Amino acid sequence: MRGRSKWIVSAVSLVLVAATGCSSSSESGDSGGNSTSESSTTESSTAEAEPSYVAQVQATIDKAMTDNVIPGAVVTIESPTQGNWTGTFGTQVIGEDRPMTADEYFRFGSNTKTMTSTVILQLAQEGKLALDDPIAKYVENVPNGDRITIAQLSEMRSGLYSYSFDPAFNATLDNDPQKAWTPEELLAIAYSHPVNFEPGAEFEYSNTNIVLLGLVIEKLTDMTAAEALQQRVFEPLGMSHTSLPVATDSSIPDPHPQGYSFGTNVSTIDTFELPEPQRTEALEGTLKPNDETDMNPSWTWTAGGAISTVGDMVTYTKALVDGGLLNDDMQKTRLDSIQPIEPQAPETAGYGLGIARFGPALLGHDGQIPGFMTVAVNDPNSDLTIVIATNLATVPTGEGSALVLLKAIIPTFYGAGAGTGGNPASVPERTDEQTPSSSTEAPSTSPSTPAAPTPTP
Repeated sequence: MRGRSKWIVSAVSLVLVAATGCSSSSESGDSGGNSTSESSTTESSTAEAEPSYVAQVQATIDKAMTDNVIPGAVVTIESPTQGNWTGTFGTQVIGEDRPMTADEYFRFGSNTKTMTSTVILQLAQEGKLALDDPIAKYVENVPNGDRITIAQLSEMRSGLYSYSFDPAFNATLDNDPQKAWTPEELLAIAYSHPVNFEPGAEFEYSNTNIVLLGLVIEKLTDMTAAEALQQRVFEPLGMSHTSLPVATDSSIPDPHPQGYSFGTNVSTIDTFELPEPQRTEALEGTLKPNDETDMNPSWTWTAGGAISTVGDMVTYTKALVDGGLLNDDMQKTRLDSIQPIEPQAPETAGYGLGIARFGPALLGHDGQIPGFMTVAVNDPNSDLTIVIATNLATVPTGEGSALVLLKAIIPTFYGAGAGTGGNPASVPERTDEQTPSSSTEAPSTSPSTPAAPTPTP
């Protein structure tokens, strides 16, 4: 992709350092309960003592939020050895005393990709498709469709242009944020651009891939993609607060925060970093972000449209990484599919069948959509699970807000200097149709970042 990923982000580029700060509200025990806000007090839903890591995590998150003008966040950490905790931080609405609560609904963006790919893998284990089937078997008129496989779509190795980089498309998002998009409209935009490489030749993150998989799901299940996700993913896991809304629905269930973004869709095609003096003004609080809460998410569909809560996503992330939605053989196939995005630097981030690896330890995904930023990861070795949801897409320096908070948290469990490698969504797009400000260089992936050690017990 050109410069940075466009809104729906796959994995995370982090050089993780410890930080210190002040206080917030929190709760220990069950991740689904409520907690107070803007307070240093702790509410426990069990008789157990608060986990020992809480004070440090609260302090680092508070400082990171203050330094990066993040309005609000919900953070859940679950560890079988160190205890469970949920913290709520900041406000639902900028400028108002509306404390964030633990049961807020958020748009979870590209975490939806893992759900869509999960249904595809279920269909494969049921014998309804093969991962090496060409997409042309299920969807007509796809460029190179006779050679692009189902697996290559899920692994982001198709070479198809991502429609979310098209300048006219982004202008429409800015001018008509309530527009209800169809998958066919999105694919037509993608097909109007040349492919970027031969199928399987390289890695490149593209929303087009997962929209195509959504159409495959609908064809083989004889139901809508939303119905398939509900029956095959959400209901089996008891995720009663999770849904994929229909194209005409731009609402979010209550309670939910307002969602904010700096810049416009057009201005952030190539980078989310604000230019000066806007960057300084935003960090000083004189430039406020735009309210994007009610933007219709149909333009992301099966690539990023899901709505959920942090509590539901904790349940889902454990099943995604540890199993529960696939049989043992297919789960192994999924985890074994993860490859480094830069083969010459295997310690960098990786990507597989709808799942990302953040360095050697954490598996899951992140999601960025106008107004919101989320990340949901699990360490299969220690079963440490971290889910973060915020109501700001990117901070003024351009980094995803939830990733800023993950950066603050990880050293508590992995030690100072631990890293997660590069960002699969940041590889420059290989197309001649770049906007004038396009970057032709990939951001640094910090290949020398130390590998994350096993969390301390």
